[in-house]
Amino acid sequence: MPSDYDKDAYPEPPRQTPIVDKQTTLPNPALILTKLFYYSVDLPVTTFRELVEGIHSGNKYNYYHQKFRRVPELTECTEGDYTCYYEAEMQWRRDHKVDQEIVKVVQERLRACQQREGTSYHQNWVPAHSRKGRRRPGPLNQPQREVPHLPDST
Repeated sequence: MPSDYDKDAYPEPPRQTPIVDKQTTLPNPALILTKLFYYSVDLPVTTFRELVEGIHSGNKYNYYHQKFRRVPELTECTEGDYTCYYEAEMQWRRDHKVDQEIVKVVQERLRACQQREGTSYHQNWVPAHSRKGRRRPGPLNQPQREVPHLPDST
């Protein structure tokens, strides 16, 4: 503060904050409940979680899906080999589920094309398996271009 200020207009603030005088000597129940909850629930749970996360952080692995080895088809099983029959049946069911999901995706794409293109969807809809070597219709003032073909991932 400058030395030439008006002490009557601007008195100096007190040097220390005054201590609040409590009206009662009883402890605050909210503070007691907060500490009780912290030490009885929050601290043990947090400690346990940090312990488990520390153990799991060393065992990280990526899980994509279960890979099954291919088994002989039902027609290739020997007569009376019930284990082979069962494995072939389970493989067929898994393959069938995968095929159903692929069909659902293609049907959704067809419906999206129908919605987007309207009545001319059959001109623009080309199934993925027949795109190789076909030309895609472009705008009227541009030449048509080749549809890029991605290599099969088999």
